[in-house]
Amino acid sequence: MEQNYIKEQRYLKAKKRVKDIKGFYSHFTVYIVVNIFISGIIIYGLTNDEDRTIGEAFSHIGVYMTWLFWGIGVFFHWLGIFGFKNFLGKNWEEKKIKEFMDNDRERSDKILK
Repeated sequence: MEQNYIKEQRYLKAKKRVKDIKGFYSHFTVYIVVNIFISGIIIYGLTNDEDRTIGEAFSHIGVYMTWLFWGIGVFFHWLGIFGFKNFLGKNWEEKKIKEFMDNDRERSDKILK
């Protein structure tokens, strides 16, 4: 009975992880599509209204502002999904605990020998 509970908990945890990853990829896809659209509108407006060339329009900072600021949000979303959990998450804690226990066991074995 307890084994079924553990399997179910693992399944639910894996399902949540997949949902989180899927959410990140959806966010990233929307980020790319919307920013291409916004950049296109800005470049079109710059070339028509102010008699700029395409090269000048591409070098205008306004084209990249949405990419930059929304990109910071996407980066933190990525860290939340792939970065922080792997760096200082529960798995990291378990690995460190095991490492310290192994080190203590090795020291104890050396002392006893």
